Amino acid sequence: MRYPFASMLIAEIAPAMGITVELEPEYKFAGELTFPDGHRHLFKNTNFNVNPAGSSEIAKDKGYTNFFLRKHGLNVPTNKTFFSDKLNANLPAARRRGVTEAIQFAAQMGFPVFVKPNNLSQGAFVTKAYVPTDIANAAAQIFERTDVLLVEQACGGRDYRVVVLGEKIISAYERIPLAVVGDGEHSIEALLRQSKEQLEHLGRPNSEIDTSDTRIDIKLRELQCTRNTIPAMGERLVLLDNANLSTGGTSADVTDTLHDSFAAIAVKASKTLGLQLCGVDILCDDLTSNASEQEWNIIELNDAPGLDNYASLGAEQAARVKGLYRQILEYLAVQGG
Repeated sequence: MRYPFASMLIAEIAPAMGITVELEPEYKFAGELTFPDGHRHLFKNTNFNVNPAGSSEIAKDKGYTNFFLRKHGLNVPTNKTFFSDKLNANLPAARRRGVTEAIQFAAQMGFPVFVKPNNLSQGAFVTKAYVPTDIANAAAQIFERTDVLLVEQACGGRDYRVVVLGEKIISAYERIPLAVVGDGEHSIEALLRQSKEQLEHLGRPNSEIDTSDTRIDIKLRELQCTRNTIPAMGERLVLLDNANLSTGGTSADVTDTLHDSFAAIAVKASKTLGLQLCGVDILCDDLTSNASEQEWNIIELNDAPGLDNYASLGAEQAARVKGLYRQILEYLAVQGG
């Protein structure tokens, strides 16, 4: 069960601002804020009354987000939506496209590609497909949860997230995929289980490693390894192609060295969708260098970015997250006045 990080942090800092907080008592994810002038705001987890509803709905749809960002001159990967049999049955024949068409599109673009659910978050089911059967298998999993998937160009670069509030950059960090480091004795499977056990001790209650994740097997196949392979001492093996912290990835803070050009890109992306609070995910060679001197792409926007794993990096990062939530409360106080 996930830990209500945002709710508990709000409950910690709001009283000093004269704000009363009442959390739903059983799970504590939802709450009511009562401000000194008497007006109220409801929130749920990281979803506050900060972003317009229409903007949030578009941000949750990766295809729509891609369209509007490209329209306003921002770099995004080439991608296309494909639909479940259930949804295709309700579409005009000319608009139907399913797994077969997804594989054809990927072949035209060139493997590998990424296959993503169009409207899920936290890296759920995001799969790097190296061969057609990878797409078919990923689609089967995705269509159990949602009816639209994306096949997307696999762009190079390191994976960064920049969190924006209005015109301000709150944080910027590199997201590093789940990996294990060999000790010359234990198998990849054993090292993976050790990593899973260590997460709670690292203060990351909302990060989870699924040791049975089939995406790990795809990656191991490409590395010509199996779960029984024993890596050499010091050998580092990346086990997932997506770098979400919620799936066991790690991070490195670059807030203080973020280049102004990427700060401007992140703010523009947030404004393009009309978002006040936004996590902007960028692939590039180096977020601390000039954007004009390298290739970069925005791969996703998140209208309710979770910062629990980022806060676990250290005291400075935890202080930044507290500062963000104070600013959100200040914003809500003004909006409701």
